[in-house]
Amino acid sequence: MKAIKFGTDGWRAEIAKDFTFENVEIVAQAIADYFKQTSQSANPAYAPSSEAKLLRRTGKASASRRKPQIIVGYDTRFLSPEFAQTVSRVLVANNIKVILSKQSCSTPALSFSIVNKKAAGGVMISASHNPFYFNGIKIKGSFGGSLESDATQQIERLLKKNSVKILDWEKCKKSGNLEIANFLSDYKKFIKTYVDFRLLKSSKKKWKILVDSMFGTGDVVIGDLLKDTNIKVTTIHGEQNPLFPGINPEPIPKNLKETVKLMKNGDYDLAVITDGDADRIGALRPDGKFITPSLILCLTLVHFLKYRKWTGGVVKTVSSSSLVENIAQRYELKLYETPIGFKHISALMQKEDILIGGEESGGIGYKNYLFERDGILSALLLIEMLCAEKRGILEIIKDIEKEFGRFRYARIDIHYPQEKKKKLIANLKKNPPQRLIGKEVVKVKKYDGVKLICDDRSWLLMRFSGTEPILRIYAEARSEKRAKEMLEQGKRIADAI
Repeated sequence: MKAIKFGTDGWRAEIAKDFTFENVEIVAQAIADYFKQTSQSANPAYAPSSEAKLLRRTGKASASRRKPQIIVGYDTRFLSPEFAQTVSRVLVANNIKVILSKQSCSTPALSFSIVNKKAAGGVMISASHNPFYFNGIKIKGSFGGSLESDATQQIERLLKKNSVKILDWEKCKKSGNLEIANFLSDYKKFIKTYVDFRLLKSSKKKWKILVDSMFGTGDVVIGDLLKDTNIKVTTIHGEQNPLFPGINPEPIPKNLKETVKLMKNGDYDLAVITDGDADRIGALRPDGKFITPSLILCLTLVHFLKYRKWTGGVVKTVSSSSLVENIAQRYELKLYETPIGFKHISALMQKEDILIGGEESGGIGYKNYLFERDGILSALLLIEMLCAEKRGILEIIKDIEKEFGRFRYARIDIHYPQEKKKKLIANLKKNPPQRLIGKEVVKVKKYDGVKLICDDRSWLLMRFSGTEPILRIYAEARSEKRAKEMLEQGKRIADAI
């Protein structure tokens, strides 16, 4: 059994191998110890100023608590409800008030409930986009977003420090410290105040949208929200299946073959896809081609600037497209770049006036919302954009690329021997190649993996996943051919170690 180790967004492991009820109890006890400690002092996880804008929108106000209150939710994976009950039993045994979701819910719905209920934090049972045999625990702060590394490291240090306290389920229900609630209804109400539903209802064109929920917690939520608008929604994979048959619930091209086929053979204006816990977005054009998350971020950014007239800074991760930089420069917006992991974006959004922040994997956060990514909201904002522009996605993308530049992005994931991991990155940092596919490397970024940037603005990034045993190789260039050539160069570099 491996040691419990937190990655970029909590702890994930294989069910029955490392993700066991015993280990979940140990992690839950450390979480209880952490929130009890921080509730008795100046709590870094509880920042009322971070909540202010959202609380004003919901009409809520912060209130002091005598003991911490934690929101617990779970996704559609195997045994997720039972793991959520286990976490709740430990927290209640530690005299912590728990509000447990009555059904599987998305991570954004849980995060909204944290702020809406003025809780100290939350625990989400989810392995997000990982294969079906994984499960995990995401830990959220009072602001609704993921805790920063120093907080998760503190929780790691608390593992096994104290013996596990746990109540049986019947005693837990009778303790007075457990409430079971529906998170979805309040979440939907808030989404309806954020998205311009008047525009969606008054649209003269009846847009046809294909929604792929990937058997996850996105479920039929988008369809339900749009049922009284002039948007026709067809949902696939809306049923819950913990095996995620044939796919990993991650909205990337290799997992979207059926959805691509439906787009090519059907009559749809846009496909939107949410991952297993619905905090990430993917999209397809009417011809079935993938719209990268970086391009989704850019489309939404321009929509905010043109239609909503909003302002603020822009945050991108090191793996995001240079197109983001071009748009920020044209509009004279302050641009920030962070390591991969939405918690870095969330932390920055709490400190600065940020209009939009996103990562290459499809997690995007927005001004006047949670400091959290939301795939459902991202999908609805794309549909809002179609209604505002009164034209199709292909024409909008064409104009974006004409004005701000054309970039083509590619990524591959490969399993890589554990014993070679440190050597690969160390070698790249010490002796980076001087040229890539005939172009001079003019800049090297080393703060998250190694990113090699060429004189024509093409780039290659190599880093290891924080949640899976794989090497991720990313590339971007002016053409698809060159982007793929860059990936092949990356593979050769990795194989040479």
